[in-house]
Amino acid sequence: MYTRNETDGHQDGGAVEEPVRLTRYAHGGGCACKIPPGELEEAVAGLTGVLPAAEPAGELLVGLDTGDDAAAVRLPGPEGGPAVVATADFFTPVVDDPYHWGRIAAANALSDVYAMGGRPLVAVNLLGWPRGKLPFELAREVLRGGLEVAGQAGCHVGGGHSVDDVEPKYGMAVTGIADPDALLRNDAGRPGVPLSLTKPLGLGVLNNRHKATGEFFGHAVETMAALNREAAQAALAAGVRCATDVTGFGLLGHLYKMARASGVSAVVDSSAVPYLDGAREAVRDGYVSGGTRRNLDWVAPHTDFGSADEHTRLLLADAQTSGGLLVAGEIPGAPVIGELVPAGEHALVIR
Repeated sequence: MYTRNETDGHQDGGAVEEPVRLTRYAHGGGCACKIPPGELEEAVAGLTGVLPAAEPAGELLVGLDTGDDAAAVRLPGPEGGPAVVATADFFTPVVDDPYHWGRIAAANALSDVYAMGGRPLVAVNLLGWPRGKLPFELAREVLRGGLEVAGQAGCHVGGGHSVDDVEPKYGMAVTGIADPDALLRNDAGRPGVPLSLTKPLGLGVLNNRHKATGEFFGHAVETMAALNREAAQAALAAGVRCATDVTGFGLLGHLYKMARASGVSAVVDSSAVPYLDGAREAVRDGYVSGGTRRNLDWVAPHTDFGSADEHTRLLLADAQTSGGLLVAGEIPGAPVIGELVPAGEHALVIR
């Protein structure tokens, strides 16, 4: 446990060592601190379809248009080259332990490449650090955690960039490679295809409880630090062409983006959705982030919630950090939670 000296309030001015809780140095935590999806879409409106002034070095296959997980560019070649997949992701501390935060942030950044059906090749660190408030030994532990998870992915870490920031922030910019004819895209969904989810929900509410109380949820940490590599490989092996990962916009937010981009509707069987142990209790006890509530507000006009109660709605919209893949297809070990159907009155239907 990392500690810092604090005046203990006694007249002799003595000092006591207090644990450093990284989550207290940030206004939000993890992917719950994302800019709300509605506001973000307004900000980037009109910025799609803009071509480079100079001759581009490759063909843009996936860009900003559908809000997919990463950009993909086909490299030129006599028979058509591979696709380069590029992404960046960073956020404020989601847990108090710096090493675990680094692991989670790296897995989350790498996930965007896996969600496109790619393989990460090289990453660079993105670090913001309040140098006057937190010792650099903590930053080193963050970077160590990120380096370890990138190594598990077979991804080089080639340096990065750092700034003196008012809040600690960490993540990675990742470059990968993929087969341009086998990309996993969020606009390739078709009616009649089942929906599978590869990690349980509830990460957001458990992280929020951790931030508020200091309770440690090891099963949530290991879920967030787990790579989505095997899930992506299984999806590709099954011939899947539509997928996304579930992060800050929650299951409903990312599913809405998939349904909208694909021109379909989606039906979710709420009883089939897996949740982490303790997630429902965390919702019951009020540990719901503002990001989760904004997610729910965003999808509500496009959703038929049926008889789903408020707690279920909040969990389905829970802002995940380094969540699993949402796959339009069946893959081994992942529960089927619904299906894509022809476009109807609502983009999302909860049963």
